[in-house]
Amino acid sequence: MNTTSKSISSTSISSNIVEPAAWLAIVTTAVALLLLASLHALSPEFSPSWRMISEYAFGHYAWVLSLMFLSWGIGSWALVVAIWSEVRPASQTMGLYFLIVAGIGEAMASAFDITHPVGHGIAGLLGVIGFPIAALLLSKALGRNEAWKTVRKALFWIADLSWISVILLIATLAIMTIQMARANGGHLPQHAPKSLPLGVLSLDGWADRLIVLSNCAWVLVAAWHAIAVRRKHSEKVRSAEYSTALAPTEDQ
Repeated sequence: MNTTSKSISSTSISSNIVEPAAWLAIVTTAVALLLLASLHALSPEFSPSWRMISEYAFGHYAWVLSLMFLSWGIGSWALVVAIWSEVRPASQTMGLYFLIVAGIGEAMASAFDITHPVGHGIAGLLGVIGFPIAALLLSKALGRNEAWKTVRKALFWIADLSWISVILLIATLAIMTIQMARANGGHLPQHAPKSLPLGVLSLDGWADRLIVLSNCAWVLVAAWHAIAVRRKHSEKVRSAEYSTALAPTEDQ
């Protein structure tokens, strides 16, 4: 087997892994978004403006929430497989490890919901903090790859939105906590009220959902482009293979 044949064989094996993994990332991430959207309809008693996504575990459709978190985690892991060969040089792979960690946090939340404070807290820390770091590192690493130049800006914009949404969540939660304490005579209610007192800012729920949307958007864009890059590369390989087959051999 000559060098060209070896290269073609290696590319074929890689393609057999990359494209299915990218599609798995797209499908599971889309499913996670659909499940989150369905919870708004299934549990309308939880106002999306100020109730956290995790609070759906208190409703009648906690299993839908668990499936959402699991799908979200699988999507992140599948993307790792899909873009691993695209991250160059090898020294830039730290972002991939952070994406694995973020996926662990996302999937972990499916087993440790808000009724398991310690486990859920760890899951939140890994997922919410891990993903923005992964997205920023991978946007930079993939941007060095010529084949990813066309989506470099999009990946960076969404990566920036992912960490901005985390800051917005922290800020809106802090503001709501202060306002709730003032409205309740200096102390916080032991249980979430059915409605917020007048004058209390209710944006933390939207900030929480923005985290999910931005993270999922980054996965979808990266996975879709991974498919496009792999297909374009496969076409070049097939063209080279065809040219090699038509070229005269040394014996001729």
